[in-house]
Amino acid sequence: TIDWFQAWPDDALEMVANKFLEDVDLDDTVREACVVMCKYFHQSVRNLSEQYIDELRRYNYVTPTSYLELILTFKQLLTIKRQEIMQLKNRYIVGLEKLDFAASQVSVMQKELRDLQPELIKTSAETDELMVKIEQDSVEVEAKREVVSADEYVTNEAAMASKAIKDDCESDLAEALPALEAAVSALNTLKPSDISMVKAMKSPPPGVKMVMEAICIMRGIKAERKPDPGGSGKMIEDFWGPSQKLLGDMKFLEYLKTYDKDNMNPAIIKRIREKYCTNPDFQPEVIKNISMACEGLCKWVRAMEVYDRIAKVVAPKKIRLKEAETELGHLMKKLNAKRAELKEVMDKLQLLNDQFEAMTNKKQDLEFNIDLCSKKLVRAEKLIGGLGGEKTRWSQMAQDLSERYINVVGDVLLSSGLVAYLGAFTVDFRQQCTQEWQKMCVEKEIPCSKTFSVQATLGDPVKIRAWTIAGLPVDAFSIDNGIIVGNSRRWPLMIDPQGQANKWIKNMEKANKLAVIKLSDSNYVRTLENSIQFGTPVLLENIGEELDPLLEPLLLKQTYRQSGVDYIRLGENVIEYSSDFKFYISTRLRNPHYLPEVSVKVVLVNFMITPLGLQDQLLGIVAAKEKPELEEKKNVLILETADNKKQLKQIEDKILEVLSSSQGNILEDETAIQVLSSSKTLSEEISKKQEIADVTQKEIDETRNGYTPVAVHASILFFCISDLANIEPMYQYSLNWFINLYIHSIASSEPSPELVERIENLNTYFTESIYRNVCRSLFEKDKLLFSFVLTIGLMKGRGVIDEDTWRFLLTGGVALDNPYPNPASEWLTERSWSELVRASNLSNLNGLKEDFAEHLEEWKEVYDSITPHSAQYPGKWEGITGLDKMVVLRCMRPDKIVPATQDFIIENLGRAFIEPPTFDLAGSFADSHCCAPLIFVLSPGADPMAGLMKFAEDKDKKSSIQTVSLGQGQGPIASRMITEALVKGSWVVLQNCHLATSWMPTLEKICEETIIPEATHTDFRLWLTSYPSDEFPVSILQNGVKMTNEPPKGLRANLLRSYLTDPISDPTFFNGCNKTDVWGKMLFGLCFFHGLVQERRKFGPLGWNIPYEFNESDLRISLKQLQMFLNDYDTAPWEALNYLTGECNYGGRVTDDKDRRLLMSLLSLFYNENLINEENYKFSKSGVYVCPPNGPYQSYVDYIRSLPILPHPEVYGLHENADITKENQETQQLFDSVLLTLPRQTGGKGKSPQEVIEDLSTDLLQKLPPDYNMERIVQKYPVVYTESMNTVLRQELIRFNRLISVVRSSLQNLLKAIKGLVVMSSELEEVFNSMLIGKVPASWAAKSYPSLKPLGSYIADLLQRLKFFQDWIDDGIPTVFWLSGFYFTQSFLTGASQNYARKYTIPIDHLGYDFEVMDAENDMPGKPEDGVYVRGLFIEGACWDRGSKIVNESQPKILFDTLPIIWVIPIKRTDTPKENSYTCPVYKTTARRGILSTTGHSTNFVMMMELSSNQPQEHWVNRGVAMLCQLDD
Repeated sequence: TIDWFQAWPDDALEMVANKFLEDVDLDDTVREACVVMCKYFHQSVRNLSEQYIDELRRYNYVTPTSYLELILTFKQLLTIKRQEIMQLKNRYIVGLEKLDFAASQVSVMQKELRDLQPELIKTSAETDELMVKIEQDSVEVEAKREVVSADEYVTNEAAMASKAIKDDCESDLAEALPALEAAVSALNTLKPSDISMVKAMKSPPPGVKMVMEAICIMRGIKAERKPDPGGSGKMIEDFWGPSQKLLGDMKFLEYLKTYDKDNMNPAIIKRIREKYCTNPDFQPEVIKNISMACEGLCKWVRAMEVYDRIAKVVAPKKIRLKEAETELGHLMKKLNAKRAELKEVMDKLQLLNDQFEAMTNKKQDLEFNIDLCSKKLVRAEKLIGGLGGEKTRWSQMAQDLSERYINVVGDVLLSSGLVAYLGAFTVDFRQQCTQEWQKMCVEKEIPCSKTFSVQATLGDPVKIRAWTIAGLPVDAFSIDNGIIVGNSRRWPLMIDPQGQANKWIKNMEKANKLAVIKLSDSNYVRTLENSIQFGTPVLLENIGEELDPLLEPLLLKQTYRQSGVDYIRLGENVIEYSSDFKFYISTRLRNPHYLPEVSVKVVLVNFMITPLGLQDQLLGIVAAKEKPELEEKKNVLILETADNKKQLKQIEDKILEVLSSSQGNILEDETAIQVLSSSKTLSEEISKKQEIADVTQKEIDETRNGYTPVAVHASILFFCISDLANIEPMYQYSLNWFINLYIHSIASSEPSPELVERIENLNTYFTESIYRNVCRSLFEKDKLLFSFVLTIGLMKGRGVIDEDTWRFLLTGGVALDNPYPNPASEWLTERSWSELVRASNLSNLNGLKEDFAEHLEEWKEVYDSITPHSAQYPGKWEGITGLDKMVVLRCMRPDKIVPATQDFIIENLGRAFIEPPTFDLAGSFADSHCCAPLIFVLSPGADPMAGLMKFAEDKDKKSSIQTVSLGQGQGPIASRMITEALVKGSWVVLQNCHLATSWMPTLEKICEETIIPEATHTDFRLWLTSYPSDEFPVSILQNGVKMTNEPPKGLRANLLRSYLTDPISDPTFFNGCNKTDVWGKMLFGLCFFHGLVQERRKFGPLGWNIPYEFNESDLRISLKQLQMFLNDYDTAPWEALNYLTGECNYGGRVTDDKDRRLLMSLLSLFYNENLINEENYKFSKSGVYVCPPNGPYQSYVDYIRSLPILPHPEVYGLHENADITKENQETQQLFDSVLLTLPRQTGGKGKSPQEVIEDLSTDLLQKLPPDYNMERIVQKYPVVYTESMNTVLRQELIRFNRLISVVRSSLQNLLKAIKGLVVMSSELEEVFNSMLIGKVPASWAAKSYPSLKPLGSYIADLLQRLKFFQDWIDDGIPTVFWLSGFYFTQSFLTGASQNYARKYTIPIDHLGYDFEVMDAENDMPGKPEDGVYVRGLFIEGACWDRGSKIVNESQPKILFDTLPIIWVIPIKRTDTPKENSYTCPVYKTTARRGILSTTGHSTNFVMMMELSSNQPQEHWVNRGVAMLCQLDD
């Protein structure tokens, strides 16, 4: 799926803003203006983002999400800020009210105090009188009370006796009553049926009988007399009969229950007691077993016996009780009468007491009020005295806050815009944008502060001080970043190449248990989950350009609430989400490209260090090193000041809090006044301390600021080197590395008691140190550029560079139509003249064009000079120097800009800055440590391994060094090697890191987490080799020691390097040949040859068709073979040496036969007898370069050092014009690279790219002829045996038809795609982009003949070719063929040979060509008898002498010459080359190199042509002379 991010239209933006802001408390006019502003913010940042990518090549996307963030942030912050301001304002107002109240109360309280005094005196007198009266009455009351007390005593005694008797009765009765109750309740349980059952018994058991007997006795019923059933003959008493009667009575139980127990017959009771109660069988438990009914009756009988026994004892006691109670009644009556009398007297006394208490209270109240009044007066004085000074300030604050409350709408709107949109921008862009916004705010009449500052609106000074102490740089930009991080609704993603933000977050959140994770950590999700649950902060560092999709819910804060708890789903897991959780993300990348799908979910914050922030840090370091005691004192003061200000703020808050929270009258609140008083005292103490601190701080700062020039100078150097990363991805330097170097320079530079001199020493030493350290990691091509950038940077810092002149030098200004005719068109190009005209607009070069036209001859002398950069300019321009002089040179002779740049650097920085240090492996090693990898940045032809192995040998590490060439599957092996070597302290070499990009994150992790000081042997070293790659980890580059090891620039440096490195620098090898006279010279000759073949590469195709990577190993093997052959043979075996060195060692790399011819030709200059036999054998005609005489090693080094830094091309066998091409390229490369380090300048607004391409496509389609009608052509030019050219024509037209149709269809589709009628495919987009930059689209080039021309020239050339064939079709076979116009030139030449072979019946493979250069330039009167006339060829590296008809040396500054018509004559091939001729290759384009196509022909080489010459063949071979079918323009 594709994510389409489309811009919202204006009305949508307005509607959304209206909808969201409708519920915000704003005036309608302000609300409308805010909506317009929101829309304006969105659109202006969209435009700013385009400018950002144009100028700084940095991406920032503006999406609807940003817009919603803006509005929501505005709403949220506005509410918060309004509340804050209102709360503060109210506290000040309440504070002021309380102070005013206190002041107004003073006079009131003084009057009150005067009024209260007499009142108090009167009340005191009345109270005393009352006191006397109370004392008199008290005596009478006491007498009464004593009488009553005595009577009460007697009465109480009687009552107690009465109570004792009553208690005794009750305790006796307490024994009988329960038994009685139990008996009654037992009777209650009996039912009539139970009684009937007993009654029905015929012969009842003895137990039943016995119970019934006892009942009968109790009821007084007599027994029946009956004879004894035992047969004794006596009469016995039988109760069973009466019992049955008794039981038959319906009221039997009722009688028992209502039995008169108090008046029982003593005889009955006696009988019961003696006969039954003593009988063991007369027990309820025993009876229960016989009859349940009889058990209850038994219980009743026994209860009655007990009751009777106790009632007899209690009766006399009851009589005594009654008597006692009567007596008590009499006593109580008397007592109550006396009590009534006492109460009356007591009430009278109480009344007096109440009056006394009221009077006393009144007196106390008066005393209290007088005391309170006095205290309040004192408190009021305290309050007014203590806080009166604050009154003015508080009034001002309250007024300011009222204004702020009004202005807060605009300020918060601007701040929200900054938070939502501007985090990703650099300081200049941010300032530019906020200024525009504020202007717009004022225009729209939205209330806002006069000068907007996000710090003033959203910043908290106490918090900001804490941030800076935690390591946040002190400049406004960094503090704004801190505010964005703190106020954004999204989590921050900090672009932090120098690690500033990381350091700050780690220090700031340290106390909150910050967890630091990387996406490469295996358990980072677990750490994250724990932190989310416990509400601790997390820093995710070192991310790339993509984020783990798992983090999406967290970034979008997709939480949900369940049972009052917030939850979030992270991957598979659902976890609790704590509201205290904070998430920070940081990246080390300098210029990351975050696509919208990432950037909408976070707030991007650009933490790249600013010059101001860095200067402050560097100033701190230099001050700490130079004046440690002062810096220490300053750091203590910073903390103290922060603490003081924090305390003062807290105290003021406390004072206001107390004032506003105090209820009612503040003067009555003693504690509040105490708190206020002590707070004010403390506040004054702190203020005094702070005043002293401020004075000390000022003194320290004055001393410290003396070193500001050092900090400014160093800061400039840092920004110069940090911009190098735009040129090569490997040029990355960390701030830590820079600061360590800075500290080292402070320690190592020459001390001086004079501050000015010391500063000079520091700056000089540090600049040189930076140059040396950075140079060793730069490619040769960038070393001069670095010096140039340093020079310009430092001069800009001093304010001596005119920005317009500097920009003009690099770009030549903006090309516009030039209305002034060229006054020297015969020698000055139009381009140079146009640049001169534009340069005349610069302030220092005003009038240049007029002066130039007046003094043409003098200017021509400068133009023709060999060293125009050091020549004096004519007339009034004689004195111009520096960049102004270089601008004039750029216009006239751009090829000499490089030497002019060198002069400029020498003049302003010194010679040391154009002589980069030679490769020094030992020095680099000395700068490294076990945890810093050493990185060889490779360039074509560089192989550092041999040098490294030799170095390892010197360090006794050769046996333990392990190497692995990275590639598929080699990562784990490398990891194992490193793990082992860490412990052993051996060396590991990982070669070709650029081939294992997927393993690079693992390597980065190893370097950061495994190779740490505590786990690493001090002898361990990790060596890495890599070609420049964007994938190479930045952290390794920043922390490692980088080295480039490429052949040095210039022949002298190349020779010097050969002599200063192994094996020649090894005395054993240098002195190891037995033929010292031959050896020294041949060794020098071979090194010279090595330098020559390498240096020729910079001349492009003139030097070599293909730039071969000749390297140290080629030289090393050739040296060893040379020594071996000289030691083993009596005389030098030239043939063998030529073959081995030329054909094998160096020639083994050569794939082009013309290059092989050149290689052998160059070698023949050095491997020959003359080298040995001639004294001072010349390597070139000038005689500047000769073979030095035999001597010791040092004599050769000294001779090499005496050679010119910039050699003349003649030493390479080339014409001096060769330098022009090379130097023009070098100049262009220098300027292009410098421009990469600067912000790009954008032109004015012209047509949009779409309009430009639309116009261009329409124009091209109109010019493009229709396809050739092949049917008509076949009829007109049929295939005939005698004319092969018909076939050639047909084949060419088929090829051109194919090309025309591709061009036409792509242009037509492109027009449709621009209009939106068809989809813009990737192919069409490529056509669009190529046309936009004037390049031939790849889809055209795939069907086209070879061409290096830009689009405009290519189209003109194509139309010219099509016209050539159209003329052929219309007018017949041409007399002179335009050789360059053919698509497939070889087919045309074969056609010419075929015509000849068929005419003379010679086999075509026996034919060759002869060539004759005619006098005519463009046309011939008729066709030749045999062969063909061709035109359109150019010659490079030489010219055609039309007078002598030979190849001759080029004219100065003329790089290409046209050739007249050439007659190509097929002849029978002979093997002997012609005398006095040069076999010249012919190529289709200036690139010369080609590839072998399927036809067996090269895509570029056409043929060899013999041209007459008066010089030996080698002369032109070394010159690189060739003929070309077309040029690049």
